[in-house]
Amino acid sequence: MRDQTPISDLADVGPKTAAYFRELGLTTADDLLEYLPFRYEDQRYPTPASRLGEAEGEENAVGRILSVKERRVRDLEIVEARVQDESGTFVAKWIGRRRFVIGRFSAGMRISVRGRVEKTLAEPVVNVSSYGILSDGEEYRGEVVPIYHASKDLSTRKIAQVVRKNLPRLLALAGEDPVPPALAKRQHLPPLVEAYRSAHAPATPEEAERARARFIYAEFLTLAASARQKREVRVRERGALALAVPPGLLEEFAAAMPFAMTGAQRRSIVEIWDDMASDVPMNRLLQGDVGSGKTLVAAAAIVLAARNGVQSALMAPTEILAAQHAAKLAPLLLPLGIALEAVFGSQGARARRHAVDRIGSGEAALAVGTHALLTEGVDFARLGLVIIDEQHRFGVAQRARLRSKGGTPHTLHMTATPIPRTLAQSVYADLDASTIDELPPGRTPIETYSLRASRMRSVEEFVRRNVALGHQVYVVAPAIDENDGELTSALEEAERLKRDAFPDLRVDVLHGKMAPREKDDVMGRFAAGEIDVLVATTVVEVGVDVPNASVMVVLDAHRYGLAQLHQLRGRVGRGAAKSYCLLIAPDDAGERERLEILTSVSDGFVIAEEDLRLRGPGQFSGTAQSGIDEFRFADLIRDIDVYRTAKADADALIASDPNLERPEHAGLRAALEAGPSVRAMLASS
Repeated sequence: MRDQTPISDLADVGPKTAAYFRELGLTTADDLLEYLPFRYEDQRYPTPASRLGEAEGEENAVGRILSVKERRVRDLEIVEARVQDESGTFVAKWIGRRRFVIGRFSAGMRISVRGRVEKTLAEPVVNVSSYGILSDGEEYRGEVVPIYHASKDLSTRKIAQVVRKNLPRLLALAGEDPVPPALAKRQHLPPLVEAYRSAHAPATPEEAERARARFIYAEFLTLAASARQKREVRVRERGALALAVPPGLLEEFAAAMPFAMTGAQRRSIVEIWDDMASDVPMNRLLQGDVGSGKTLVAAAAIVLAARNGVQSALMAPTEILAAQHAAKLAPLLLPLGIALEAVFGSQGARARRHAVDRIGSGEAALAVGTHALLTEGVDFARLGLVIIDEQHRFGVAQRARLRSKGGTPHTLHMTATPIPRTLAQSVYADLDASTIDELPPGRTPIETYSLRASRMRSVEEFVRRNVALGHQVYVVAPAIDENDGELTSALEEAERLKRDAFPDLRVDVLHGKMAPREKDDVMGRFAAGEIDVLVATTVVEVGVDVPNASVMVVLDAHRYGLAQLHQLRGRVGRGAAKSYCLLIAPDDAGERERLEILTSVSDGFVIAEEDLRLRGPGQFSGTAQSGIDEFRFADLIRDIDVYRTAKADADALIASDPNLERPEHAGLRAALEAGPSVRAMLASS
């Protein structure tokens, strides 16, 4: 159990400082122990005066003061000390309010300073952020300084001071080690208490790095063990209905479809059917690019369930998406004798009662809906398959609640967000993954262009020409309102287009702060052709099909990852009309090469891999499920090799001790019981 000692009980933490710590989410001494620095500054060695300014960031320098100039300008103190070391001279400069340095220095003193260096024609100038006064003969002793995420009211220096003053007391709170001794020895990891000490007060950068590597491994081990335990329980308890696959069903299904299936669709169907043929409940993710035909694959799963006398439920995050699924599935399933009912929150009482009755009696083999499927009164005669679209937009409890309506149904998760293949199994933890990596033939290609913002007038003329042809247009902006800094605001852009560019066209706006009913209303009017130009934030990234939309304009395109731009592009090209995606970036954005990739590549998985390569560790967001960046210490991209090692260790450990009952596994068991990883629950529940 975690120690609940209030942070206010620590030395150097008064009521005001405790309040500042609470603003950072730190309320207990244990919280502070686990609040590790995010980087370190190596202040062990001074830079010779002759080399100051060659490095980036702050530098250290040590020397003897030759002369001092002091003055006050209004409320500012300005002190300039000319300092000499063995290689030359530099100027140490203090400027600011309440620096309290006037009168402190004199010629002949030895000082150490640290700060950013400004190169001048005369000599380098150190803008001092910290300093020390050295006695004659005293050796300069620098240190590795921990840098913590700070706040306006609580500096990293104050956090480090509190940690240093209380470190022995904090280390006593370290608790049980989640890494078993044998694994720690094999992976050359320091003991837990030593790792905390090295993280907060390292003697060298290498020592800090070893400590961080230990916490990363521990976090991955906990995640992987949690996921493996979930899988083991699922396999051991079984409980699902094993569904028989009648001979020739795939050929019968293919013949009933209005178009030929791709090889990837066939492969995914076979993988899903193989899972459903077992009494181990399926827990599979179906991921495919926009327009790859995931709905047809889902239909095949529904058909197998119906042939075995069990019902299916498909839950989508919005009413308009659920309606779209119903509209697509109904004609696919009707020739195979499968009846469908939809359950929406906006339904009238009579229509809802009719749908619920048919679902409850078993007459409807498929129920499609939103969260409304979770409400009391929506019961199934025999639920055997649950399909969850864009699963990351539902909470763990919501998904579990839908499954609970059918005992132990098979579960299929679907997402249209490509993720690099190198990460898929890691991110999705306990899910088996099927990937549709080819598009059906005949999909309208989308012409993509990267344009400078100075050509916006031409873009507006292009939009007008397409609207004149009877088509519709998306304009995507990265911010909702003008409070989001330099980003283009959707609200402001909508007003500008209405007022200046398209006063005669029907322009409307859609953004994430609108009420769900309001968003559905706007999207519904756009789908019905009642809006010519829809200005929106990325809320349209995953949305309803509008075949008549042929142009996607993305403003400030340099602000997005390639994978997210590809998702936005997928909103058009869904009808017969030739479609275009125009990526607009400032003239000096300097990211033309990155955006140019989208002009020649249309495979979402290739784009996701390229996004990963270009953007690098710690910057890969908006990729797949929202849990990819919820680690406290680790970075799944940067540390993928560590994850693979930890996962192999966790798999072997759980295989030999499924319930972690051995004494040496007590720490790992305690870590799982204290709070299973958010990501493990997100990905595997």
